Amino acid sequence: MTVRERPIGPASAGPRGLGDRDIGAMLFTAEMYGVQFDLLGAVLGGTVPRARAATARWRRLGYADASRLGPGASWVWLTRAGLAACGVRYAPNPPALSRLAHIRAVTTVRLALAATAGYQQSGAFWRGERRLRARAGTRAGLREHLPDGEVHWPDGAPLPWAGECWAIEAELTRKTVTRTTAIMRELLSRTGDYGCPAADAAVPGRPPRHARVLYVCSAAARPTVLRAREALGPLGGRLEIRDLPAQAPLDGPPPAGRERAC
Repeated sequence: MTVRERPIGPASAGPRGLGDRDIGAMLFTAEMYGVQFDLLGAVLGGTVPRARAATARWRRLGYADASRLGPGASWVWLTRAGLAACGVRYAPNPPALSRLAHIRAVTTVRLALAATAGYQQSGAFWRGERRLRARAGTRAGLREHLPDGEVHWPDGAPLPWAGECWAIEAELTRKTVTRTTAIMRELLSRTGDYGCPAADAAVPGRPPRHARVLYVCSAAARPTVLRAREALGPLGGRLEIRDLPAQAPLDGPPPAGRERAC
């Protein structure tokens, strides 16, 4: 599997002593806030031992840190030096404990999409919530909902949806139908990019930013999401609902080999 990461910006000095696979995995880790070892192994095209080896290389260079933060495999995240080497200005913090389950779920959704033939062949790329939040700046959370990610399908790709942008939502827990419907309506009605002036965010008559919104749900959240889509009426025709990948739970599947904290 190839996991593409659209370059964010030029780094002052690229990660030294690392190959392309390591650099791509570091960019992936940066955008996802952090990654558990079993999922990092998938990003690297291997297993947990390969993820451990990569993390050890990154740590020796001062680019990453790792620890067991909760159930399941250990987590790895980038340090300030690692983020700078990747050309991003995110805060160099470990993943928030309260968000571990959600971060893992979103990561499994991203990996599942990246594994599809259409994604691979078209050169599609993921634009994550962390990048959207950085672009939106201080406005994020004050007046707009940020999706968990966007998938951009390049123009000219051999797919019926070439040129489209999809919003992705991973839904683990039940919100109210009213709240869920409001979020769906906002995503489906948005016309401007994140970080644009408020007047351009939803302009009547302009093409929607998100041609499709994909909700990937746990069994607990699915009934509410279905009722919220029904409440949208015709607008709900652009919203798809799918199940979360089997690897989405925080404790995940048993890793190959004995797992240890770094």
